[in-house]
Amino acid sequence: MNFLDGSLIPENQDKLVITAAPYGPEWIPSDFPSDIAVTMEEQVQKAVDCYTAGASVLHLHVRELDGKGSKRLSKFNELIAGVRKAVPDMVIQVGGSISFAPESDGAAAKWLSDDTRHMLAELDPKPDQVTVTVNTTQMNIFEHMDTGDYAGTSLADPATHEAYREMIVPSGPAWVEEHIRRLSAAGIQSAFQFYNINSFETVERMLRRGVYKGPLVMNWVAISGGMDAPNIYNMANFLRAIPDGSMLTVESSMRNVLPINLMGMALGQHVRCGIEDNLWTQDRKAKMSTVQQIEQLVRIAREIGREVANGQEARRICKIGVFYDTVEETLAKNGFAPNPKPGHQGFLRKAA
Repeated sequence: MNFLDGSLIPENQDKLVITAAPYGPEWIPSDFPSDIAVTMEEQVQKAVDCYTAGASVLHLHVRELDGKGSKRLSKFNELIAGVRKAVPDMVIQVGGSISFAPESDGAAAKWLSDDTRHMLAELDPKPDQVTVTVNTTQMNIFEHMDTGDYAGTSLADPATHEAYREMIVPSGPAWVEEHIRRLSAAGIQSAFQFYNINSFETVERMLRRGVYKGPLVMNWVAISGGMDAPNIYNMANFLRAIPDGSMLTVESSMRNVLPINLMGMALGQHVRCGIEDNLWTQDRKAKMSTVQQIEQLVRIAREIGREVANGQEARRICKIGVFYDTVEETLAKNGFAPNPKPGHQGFLRKAA
């Protein structure tokens, strides 16, 4: 991205899109009883509360009545339908893992199979977005955490802790390309989850080959443990690489969430919060609900003069429902340089 004079002035930036991640599949209800929704009615109401507080995108996972993260796509259909009816303007973004929570005590924390995740393209009603991971990587959610971040929760249980520490995100080339094709055919936007510059470069190459022909909407996921560490150098390196026509949401974990969101907000990017990412106030003296986290970001946005997007505005900024006809159009709309033509040397010159 280019940061020209005036880039930090709020009227020169898009309205702020806040993504809420309120379902927290890594937690069990006893970890935060007052904020973890269990019944379907409670889960729908959680979306309503997040939207009312100022979030325009809902990162959606589903919970069963026993409190465990659901792996049944029928439950996803039920929740999507409920949210669509209750808050029709909210952008619904389904988490591409479906649920990475262990199926039983001490079992592995893992993403579901390739074939199962492909079935997200068949959800009915269809979501606006499905998150798409790129390149298989480690996802050790504990690497940059302090023990106080999970003390007293289910993640402190030794077997559960080990399961999450060893988690892998499976995302090989064949699966990614097929997944994108299926989502696009269903009219569902791929919301790319980028863990570092390598995963972004892989998607750029896919755009240049015509695998994906749509807006580049993405999250920079700075949670360490196989992904970028949350610091200004990594963020700046990533921002220098991505084109001006793209839409970026910054994301981190635990008490890094707020400072990363503040940096992203000031730089004209978009933000994500919620108990899937963080449970705490910055002094860690109290747990902080997803709605409280949203309200905090709205207050800060007002202080810096940046307006918060509503659902319709978020749809426009994310370009929901937009796809392109050709590779050339895709590159141009996203702000990339065009593909070189055979024999075109650009700035290069042969030696005499």
